[in-house]
Amino acid sequence: MKVVAPQTPGDFVRYYALRFDVLRKPWNQPPGSEKDELEPTAIHAMIVSDEGEVVGVCRMQYNSSEEAQLRYMGIRDDCQGKGIGNLLIAHFETMARAAGKKRMVLEAREKAVTFYERNGYSVLAKSYLMWGIIQHYRMEKRLC
Repeated sequence: MKVVAPQTPGDFVRYYALRFDVLRKPWNQPPGSEKDELEPTAIHAMIVSDEGEVVGVCRMQYNSSEEAQLRYMGIRDDCQGKGIGNLLIAHFETMARAAGKKRMVLEAREKAVTFYERNGYSVLAKSYLMWGIIQHYRMEKRLC
């Protein structure tokens, strides 16, 4: 497996397809809901298996001179628990540190909180309830 940035239109089709399949489709959300207005300025990465399949995706955005944020992390169901999310986090934390960011924040779904805690993140607060059913928590990790 390797971390790559989607480059071609085909790469982005596969990238967004996984994001939709994992993060929106199970809750009957419409196609297109896996994207937002910050896509053009965000930094995108995906994990590609040795067979060339996209098995994990995530994006990072810079919120300020000191803060980066992870968003839209999705790992294919049959690939969860294999370290793919850890690879994406390490990739983006390295980039954020190189850019001089001091902290990484994210909004974790309740079922992912322990995963992020294992990666050094701490819960700051209960944040919002997505679609009235998925509780999210604001989390942070100091990068320096």
